[in-house]
Order: sequence, then structure tokens, then C-alpha cells
Amino acid sequence: MNLPLNALRAFEASARHLSFTLAAQELNVTQSAISAQVKNLEQRLGAPLFRRLPRGLMLTDEGQALLPLLSDSFTRMGAVLSQFEKGRLREPLTVAAVGTYAVGWLMPRLADFARDHPFVDLRLMTHNNRVNLAGEGLDFAIRFGDGSWHGTQADPLQEAPLTPVCSPAIAQRLHTPADLLNETLLRSYRADEWPSWFSAARLAPPVLRGPVFDTSLAMASAAVQGFGVALLPPSMFTADLQQGRLAQPFELQIAQGRYWLTRLQSRTPSTAMTEFRRWLLQQIGAEG
Repeated sequence: MNLPLNALRAFEASARHLSFTLAAQELNVTQSAISAQVKNLEQRLGAPLFRRLPRGLMLTDEGQALLPLLSDSFTRMGAVLSQFEKGRLREPLTVAAVGTYAVGWLMPRLADFARDHPFVDLRLMTHNNRVNLAGEGLDFAIRFGDGSWHGTQADPLQEAPLTPVCSPAIAQRLHTPADLLNETLLRSYRADEWPSWFSAARLAPPVLRGPVFDTSLAMASAAVQGFGVALLPPSMFTADLQQGRLAQPFELQIAQGRYWLTRLQSRTPSTAMTEFRRWLLQQIGAEG
């Protein structure tokens, strides 16, 4: 059955308001036009959709059956049409990133990506390096490690060597790596980081008793407040270092892994995924 869209729209609005007048105001047409559209639809269907009462409208059984179908259809159409921008369908892109990388590197550059890719509807989430790409419905996950995650394709991003950072007040009393033995050492869940750094400094690793944090961002915040010395990638905390909230007392850094852009091998990349990957790798390459 070929039914006019305007008539269906007129009926749906009238049924929601139970008023031709309010429907006309919503659709910016006259009340008589709405009444005529609904009458035309009733004639085509061969059934009345409203009972015309002295003080308004009442849906018939046929109208009550038709209303939820049309309301759902118009809502779904509106949702799809709202995704169009400048003649192109906007594509969702869900990216989860290690919080340190998201705040320290990615977010300061996202305005450039959004400007150059207006059709991408980016959804950014953070995690602490434990993600489930399939279970969480992620297009990409940026994580730290050696690039070996089962069932994933991984593109190498930046290395992130670690070095001690602390408040400027604590840094003033750190002259040699051995001075760290008298400080509170803030730790991540990776137990080998401080021992590796001390070994690189040719010192016997101390027995570690400092507090443990599940994110580098929380550990950095504790370091800013003078809680202790954190082992962090300075390249991800350049703003804190440049603005004097954190200080880097020693040049010695150790490499424990790097950041990777990962996706499921079984996932066919969408246009948004392809563009984001290309942009990200180009940004990293341009910055060396």
C-alpha cells in the first residue's frame, strides 16, 4: 500500500497530542491541512483513526494500533538523519586508551582530528591497560606493553621510557640516584619497574614498601602533592614538568614497553577506523 508520508506524519503528531491544532503548530502547517491529511489517510486505509469529539480527539482501535509503529519509525529515521553532517553520514568510533596516554598525548591533539574529520563521532574512554575489545564493543584500544595480545592486530605507537619524577621540593634534595633510598617510592602494579631502574643506575634495588596505584595519572597526582617519587614516562607529563608541578631530577630512563594501537583481527575496519589510524600514525611520524 502506497501511503503519503505527510499524511502519516500528520496522523502521528495528531495522535500524540490528541489535537489537530497542536499537531499543526508542531509541523508548521494549518489546522485544516492536518485535518485534511488525516482524512485522506483514513480514506486510503478504509478505517477511521480518530473519533472526533466536541472537545478533542480519541484514537480508535485502528489508530491505537498504528501509532506506536509510526512513532518508532519516525524516531529511528530521525536518529539516522541526525547523523548526517555536510552531506555525509557521521560514523561512530569508540576508542579506549590508557589514561596516561589519553590525557598526556591524545587529548591535546583531538581538536585537530575533529576539525579534519567532522564525519567521525568519536567516543573516547579510558582504562588501566585491561580491556576486552569484543566485550566492550571497542573499535580500538590504545594500551601499553609489548604488542602481544591474542587475536589482535597491533600498530606500534610511541615508546614511553620511565624516569623518577617528583615535586620540586623533593627534587631539591635528590642529587644522586642513591638519595632515592631515603624517599617514599610510589609504585604501579608492575612490580619490576623500580628494580629495573635501580639496576640501570647500578644500585641494588631496595625493599619496596611505598603505596601502589592502579593508574599512572593517580600516581602522578600523588607525586605533585609531595607524597613521594613516582616512576613515570616524562613524555606523557610534559605539561606538569613545564609548568613546574613536577620535576625530573635524573636523566636516566628505562624502556619497559611502548604504546600500541590495537584492534581485533576479525574486525573489518570502518572508514572512521581507517581515518583515525592514518591520522594517529601520521601525527606520531611528524613529531618524530
